[in-house]
Amino acid sequence: MDITTTGIDATVGHHSLGATVRAYIALTKPRVLELLLVTTVPVMILAQGGLPSLWLVLATVVGGSLSAGSAAAFNMYLDRDIDAHMQRTENRPLVTGEVSPRGALIFAWTLAVVSTLWLLVTTNWLAAALSAAAIFFYVVIYTILLKRRTEQNIVWGGIAGCFPVVIGWSAVTGTLSWAAGILFVLVFLWTPPHYWPLSMKYRDEYEDVDVPMLGATRNGSQVGLQVILYAWATVACSLLLIPVAQMGLVYGVAAFVFGGWFLYESHRMYGRAVRGTEPRPMRVFHASITYLTLLFVAIAVDPLLPF
Repeated sequence: MDITTTGIDATVGHHSLGATVRAYIALTKPRVLELLLVTTVPVMILAQGGLPSLWLVLATVVGGSLSAGSAAAFNMYLDRDIDAHMQRTENRPLVTGEVSPRGALIFAWTLAVVSTLWLLVTTNWLAAALSAAAIFFYVVIYTILLKRRTEQNIVWGGIAGCFPVVIGWSAVTGTLSWAAGILFVLVFLWTPPHYWPLSMKYRDEYEDVDVPMLGATRNGSQVGLQVILYAWATVACSLLLIPVAQMGLVYGVAAFVFGGWFLYESHRMYGRAVRGTEPRPMRVFHASITYLTLLFVAIAVDPLLPF
C-alpha cells in the first residue's frame, strides 16, 4: 500500500486558542502519561523507604511527563503518514491538521530540551541522562529503526517505557541498584503481553499500513502463546523484588494474587484462540493495565507499613 502524507502537510487552518492547546496536549499522549505516574511515584517511595519530599516527587513527575510528552510528539510526527490510514489514530492532531508538522517538531524538541534541563536542575544528572536516553530510545530505536521492520519491535522498543522506574529511583538516590534493575526488567517483560493483544484487535489496520506488529503477522494461538510466556516471566520477575527489596506482606500478596489473575486472563485468551473462538484480546490488554497499576500501588504502600 502506498502511504502518502497528502493533505497532512498542508497549512493548518485557524483554530481557537483552546482547540490549539488541546491539540498540542494530545500530541503528548496523555493516557501514556498516566502510566508514568503509576510507575514513577511508587518507585520513589520504595527508593526512599518512606515518603520522599513532595517537591522532589513533583519535580520528577513534571520532568518525566515533559520527557514522555516529547517522545510521543516525535512519534506522532514520524508516524503521521500511517496514522492517517488507521482508524485508531486517524483523529490525531497531525492527521486532522490541528497541528502542523513543523509545529509538532518544534514542540517535541522544546519538550526534550526543557525536560532534560529541568531534571538536571531539580534532581540530578543521572535522572536527566536517563530521561534523555528514554526519548532517544523511543524515537530512534523504536519508531525509526524497529517499528516498521520487525515483529519484535515492541519487545525492544518497549524498553523506552521502562525508563520511568529508573528515573524515579535515581531522582531519590542518585544511583541505581538491583531493585531498580528488577523493576526495569519487570516493565520490559510486561510490555509485550500488554501491547500484543491490542495489535490483535487492530490486526487489519496494521496489515494495511505494513507495520509488522506480532498480532498482524501471526495467528491468534501463536500470539497467545507468546503472551503467556511473557506474562509468566513478568510475574516471576515481580516475585524477585520480594527478597531483593525486602518487600513485605502487602506486596507479596499483591504480586501473587494480581499476577495470578493476569496469568488467568492470558491463558484464557490463548485457550479461546486454540479452540477457534474469538480470543477477546482486549480483556488481556485491560487486565495488563490493571495488574501493573495494582502491583505498583502495592509497591508504594508496602514501605509505609510496619510489617
